[in-house]
Amino acid sequence: MDIANFLLETGFWMATIRMATPLLFGTLGELICERAGVLNLGIEGIMAAGCMAGWTWVYLGGDLWTGILFAAFVGGLFGLLHALFTVHLGLSQHVTGLGITMLASALSSFVFRMLLPTATTPPKIVPFKPFPIPLLSDIPFVGDILFNQSALTYLAFLAVIATGYALFRTPAGLALRMAGENPMAVEAQGLSVFSIRTSAVVIGSALMAVGGAFLTMSAFDAFYIGMVNGRGWICIALVVFSSWKPGKALLGCLFFAAFDAVQMRVQQQSGMAIPYQFYLMMPYVFSIMALIIMSRRAAYPKALLIPFRKGER
Repeated sequence: MDIANFLLETGFWMATIRMATPLLFGTLGELICERAGVLNLGIEGIMAAGCMAGWTWVYLGGDLWTGILFAAFVGGLFGLLHALFTVHLGLSQHVTGLGITMLASALSSFVFRMLLPTATTPPKIVPFKPFPIPLLSDIPFVGDILFNQSALTYLAFLAVIATGYALFRTPAGLALRMAGENPMAVEAQGLSVFSIRTSAVVIGSALMAVGGAFLTMSAFDAFYIGMVNGRGWICIALVVFSSWKPGKALLGCLFFAAFDAVQMRVQQQSGMAIPYQFYLMMPYVFSIMALIIMSRRAAYPKALLIPFRKGER
């Protein structure tokens, strides 16, 4: 088994980019929420809802892009519910987030069973296909890796740029960051902390749902229960790993996806000499180690998890 060989394979890096895409959407969504001061532990369930919503839309006859919009809409609704309890009512962000995860996950499974009560095999849809970018995809090695992906993968990379620009180069981004650092200062400027935080949670949750929709509409072509498989919790860890910065979030997602791709290749080549569970835990172990190292220097938003009550000092 020569790991160095497949590290130089185009297919390995193409798989890494593809596996990083849902993580990237989810991590950016969580990052936006936390930058505004709201921890969204509903991400796992919201991604599951995005999986189900996007797949259902296409399965019932809709097109792929409106399916993505519908998934984002459903994710935004769960984000609005989360914001109602945590931002406006000031309830526990931990408890509310876990409740959203259980609600969204269970509702997704329920809708699937109601829609297809007798199905033994999940019906398939026609997913997004790889879209080679003319000229750029012809570049040796790099062209296939970066410019022969699905449209949603390109959208995820554009979302990194857009999120970074919006957070650090616009007045709205400054207001959002201050809502997570010093909401009293935001209130002193005559801005509504409630509106800013609510908007951030809704937008972030919509991005999470798009990450879930990628799984059923690009990575796979069907929905099955449990397909998110812990990716939402990984996204929360990746936000800390990235120090709440979109550029580092991209690197963190690629880092985890590469470990995941490695374990799949190693597992295939090693046979049954070592139990497969050992390889399944490899990316998580390495990610935890990296998280421990990076989190020691992480500067988290000062008002994260702290409810804002107007007029209180």
